[in-house]
Amino acid sequence: MKMNRPARRAFLVVHVTASASWLGLTLGLLGLAVTASTTGSAATAEASVRAMRLFADVLLLPLAFLTLLSGVLLAVGTPWGLARHRWVWTKFWLTLAATTATAFALRPGLHSAMSALAADGVPPGPGDLLPGPVVSLCAYVFMTAISVLKPWGLTRRGRHHRTTARPPARKPAKPASGTH
Repeated sequence: MKMNRPARRAFLVVHVTASASWLGLTLGLLGLAVTASTTGSAATAEASVRAMRLFADVLLLPLAFLTLLSGVLLAVGTPWGLARHRWVWTKFWLTLAATTATAFALRPGLHSAMSALAADGVPPGPGDLLPGPVVSLCAYVFMTAISVLKPWGLTRRGRHHRTTARPPARKPAKPASGTH
């Protein structure tokens, strides 16, 4: 299935916008995690964790799914393919892993931190809030870099597709004999 140019451009805008938003939101979460972990004020820590939880509940998963869906549609609708180039394949799996970690680790961890903060008033430590945004930020920057650099070449499937997709070589036409 090949997308026409307007559709490809529209999906590319959606994908880049969702990806950049996910990256920006992660930077915001990192700033809030640093604030919550280092402040001496219980009220500031609570406000930071509450904001993190709100952003995670309202924005993170929709952006993650939109990034994943638009990336897959771009991959299958363009010559890049989903499993033809190592950089595309790597981005797919990292995005899937980041989306899964957001749903099953980051969001529940923020809910636990908020519950613990509300129960005993003790601000969370750096080990409670920082790992998720730090790992996510590293993954998103890496995915951005490989999107720009496009390293590593074709996968085995991509090499196979390239050799089978080429039209057969044309044999040179034989000159007509005896007619001049």
